[in-house]
Amino acid sequence: MSYVITSPCIGEKAGDCVDVCPVDCIAEGAGQFFIDPDICIDCGACEAACPVQAIFYEDEVPKGEEKYIQKAIEFYRNH
Repeated sequence: MSYVITSPCIGEKAGDCVDVCPVDCIAEGAGQFFIDPDICIDCGACEAACPVQAIFYEDEVPKGEEKYIQKAIEFYRNH
């Protein structure tokens, strides 16, 4: 895993992260965007571009937002 998109993205989906990602590892899901950990190069461009501060490195995901790590894993497992 690498970067994780958390709850502030839900409903917002500004998409700034998608625009700045140099490896196109961010996909739109139902309700939010997801980062593919197998493609992500950990550059942090998405984190800096997010207007709602929804993106965190996996080890820095805020308390209470940990379920979004599993949610991303399941999204890519099913796609």
